[in-house]
Amino acid sequence: MSRAPPDAAGDLFAANLKGSLLAVASSAFIGASFIVKKKGLRRAGAAGSRAGVGGYGYLLEPLWWVGMITMFIGEIANFVAYMFAPAVLVTPLGALSIIVSAVLAHFILNEKLQRMGVLGCVLCMVGSTVIILHAPEEETPSSVEQIWHLATQPAFLCYVAFALVVSLILMTHCAPRYGQTNIVVYIGICSVIGSLTVMSIKAVGIAIKLTIEGMNQAGYFQTWLFASVSAICIIIQLIYLNKALDTFNTAVVSPIYYAMFTSLTILASAIMFKDWSGQSISSIASEICGFLTVLSGTVVLHSTRESDQTISPDLYTPLPPIYWHIQGNGETVKQKEDDLLSADFITIMRQDYFV
Repeated sequence: MSRAPPDAAGDLFAANLKGSLLAVASSAFIGASFIVKKKGLRRAGAAGSRAGVGGYGYLLEPLWWVGMITMFIGEIANFVAYMFAPAVLVTPLGALSIIVSAVLAHFILNEKLQRMGVLGCVLCMVGSTVIILHAPEEETPSSVEQIWHLATQPAFLCYVAFALVVSLILMTHCAPRYGQTNIVVYIGICSVIGSLTVMSIKAVGIAIKLTIEGMNQAGYFQTWLFASVSAICIIIQLIYLNKALDTFNTAVVSPIYYAMFTSLTILASAIMFKDWSGQSISSIASEICGFLTVLSGTVVLHSTRESDQTISPDLYTPLPPIYWHIQGNGETVKQKEDDLLSADFITIMRQDYFV
């Protein structure tokens, strides 16, 4: 058997090393971003309404924006990592963001993850990794018109309609009733909408690339439609991800979001590019097993989840002075709470004397 030339082997090792380091750095940035954003949400909640109950004060909180920038840097590093190393190496390292967020949440946010919660994290990581590694190879469209053609296929339009209906039900019916107690509601909205975000961003990325190369794509209405859809979906994702982070422990939000978002994005991509037809039975079976593993991990994590104990600052608003009817020297008088221990205080006669 012939061996690869030393130079080729060295270049391959160097490329894999770069990809691995970028993947680890990406995990560190993304995992830390959840913690920084959570700190920003807590600080914003201390000055106004919490994100979990519909507040948007975090948009004026610099620490929250630091978390967003940190996540953006991590996503770029993850994208570049795939340019240097294969998915079989990058994907498992990318899942380390779950561990990073869990560890930092334990020490920085004082959020405790139970033993069963650790098992749920591991199940989500393993399931997501199996799904990604056995996912079908997707095509790379060469124009906005081509991706528009793929996006308007009946199968993908059915997926879009299904995603919108599910999202609307979750947002209008489930979120007001169960959002504060069931973590899957907020994360489900983020993940379903996120799968549409990825498809739209791909089109925008292709348009930008072609425009830079000299083929202006700004004249196509599809470019602006995809850009508008991307912006709307990203805003919805951020709103409900912030609600989830503000309501539940970060160590639980991170793995469930990673697993659900990855699974639904791969599903949307496979439907759009019709890649299932070229897969073997073993690959499809592996993906189904991976999905069941993710589902099991999500159930375990949800069973161990704890709502964030941060209390709304409205509860700390000083109460007005309390007056008491007391019996003193045979006369009934009113005194403030601060005067209850005065010499005239003898006893509170009946419950009727409270104002």
